[in-house]
Amino acid sequence: MIDPRYDTQLLIEGHDLDEDEIRDYFIENLPGDCLLVVGDDELIKIHFHSNEPWNVLKYCATLGEIHDIVIEDMDRQSRGLQG
Repeated sequence: MIDPRYDTQLLIEGHDLDEDEIRDYFIENLPGDCLLVVGDDELIKIHFHSNEPWNVLKYCATLGEIHDIVIEDMDRQSRGLQG
């Protein structure tokens, strides 16, 4: 089994978004790897590998409107399955 299992990607739209603050929160509170936090103070792109993508969504939803959400099961992908 691949660990972490889920590739989570999304956009956050909001006001006064801070890439460094968001990155620090992920590092300190959400176990995972391959973190990417890029954007500006109104739009941030998140890419993160985690076993608990629901915690990623829960945190990001506190920052603004989340959309373009993609959660892929990398374990299924490695076995040639969809999803």
